[in-house]
Amino acid sequence: MAGGGTAGVTRPPIREVATLHTVLPVLFAICAAFSNAVATVLQRKAALTVPRSEGFRAGLMLDLLRRRVWLAGILAVIAAAVCQALALATGPLTIVQPLFVLELPLTLIVASLLMHRHLPGAGWLAVTVVVAGLAVALAAASPSGNRTHVELDRWIPALAVCAGAVVALALAALKRPEGRARAACLGAATAISYAVTAALMKAAMHILDDQGLVGFFTAWQTYAFAATGVCALFLLENAMQAGPLVASQPALTLGDALVSLALGILLYEETIRSGWWLLPQLFGVALIAAGVFALARIPLTQSLVAPGEERQTAGAP
Repeated sequence: MAGGGTAGVTRPPIREVATLHTVLPVLFAICAAFSNAVATVLQRKAALTVPRSEGFRAGLMLDLLRRRVWLAGILAVIAAAVCQALALATGPLTIVQPLFVLELPLTLIVASLLMHRHLPGAGWLAVTVVVAGLAVALAAASPSGNRTHVELDRWIPALAVCAGAVVALALAALKRPEGRARAACLGAATAISYAVTAALMKAAMHILDDQGLVGFFTAWQTYAFAATGVCALFLLENAMQAGPLVASQPALTLGDALVSLALGILLYEETIRSGWWLLPQLFGVALIAAGVFALARIPLTQSLVAPGEERQTAGAP
């Protein structure tokens, strides 16, 4: 009997399905953050081996293409992009992108391993604070919603504002000499570019799921996220030459999370808890900020500047 057959079907509990839909994007996002951390360290090492310049230099990318370390970093970037695409296809932007805050502590841990040095106790404490703050903030916010289509009239103002901010930060960077301020401006510009790339990538992945390859390769979102991704990579490479890694990385990780949160809410109508839940959310954000800036001040940050860079800086007029 049809009724008996239906009754005999075992369905997973709703709570288990919801948990699975949360676990998958979290795992993919963490893998993407780790791959990005590896890529950042490898690209940083490569960026220190090419000629320096006061402004943006188009030949920078050609110089980097000759470095095996940079190419290895690009492979890590590709792996991160695949994991990020899978995360965005299975979960909200407001869950996936904030997890990239982990990129900074992971970057310093990877850097310490490649340099055969131990992260000091203060560094591990800061890492713990960042992780704890992220857990508190996400648990309190409990992001939800996974809209699959965003109308063009929502995209236009969002993209215009983000593009204007990137241009303003890039111009501000050009007006400053090499150092932390210039690197921070370029890091913030990179963060906005990464957040926009993620938002567009999410739209493109849903198009791929709904319409297949034909729809994916004919959608403007696909080419838009590719273009913004290239822009972000270009800004990142220049940020790495502009100053210490820890000057650009905090602006990059915090900015990416905050801009992505705004885009998730404004474009994809994702929601977070309000009311008294805002208090633990703000507490979590405060912990993240404290941990990030503590990581930026640990002695290990000085060793992320290669001797060759120090010599070049000292010899600069």
